[in-house]
Amino acid sequence: MAPHDPAHLAVDLATVVTQLMRRMRAASSQGALTPSQRAVLSRLSNEGPTTTAALARAELVRPQSMRMILAALEEQELVERTPHPTDGRQVVFSSTERGRQAITSVRQAKQSWLLDAIETRLDADERRTLAEATELLKRLVQE
Repeated sequence: MAPHDPAHLAVDLATVVTQLMRRMRAASSQGALTPSQRAVLSRLSNEGPTTTAALARAELVRPQSMRMILAALEEQELVERTPHPTDGRQVVFSSTERGRQAITSVRQAKQSWLLDAIETRLDADERRTLAEATELLKRLVQE
């Protein structure tokens, strides 16, 4: 497979994106939070309060698994539950101030690591190339 072959590019790109995400995740370790807990807390902080079922669908996990994730977050006082406004059988989860601070800290640590890596490992020409590649990546993910 040639380096510019689309199949080769797809494999290389998927590999490097996975490695980048792992490095960023490692730079932002937030105590005892698992990646799933961070994802749920981030979703609640970004999108606002929602139900267990809606979170499970959004995160592609079973409702039972989501209940366990939410219980762990609630135990750490990172999320709170309130009654659903129209359906008494359901509850709505939202992030607490402590939860919002935790996810902000995670984001800042990731951003700080990435900024440092770009500044210290890439020269000006490479940063321009990275900017161009970033624009191409944006096109790949557009729907």
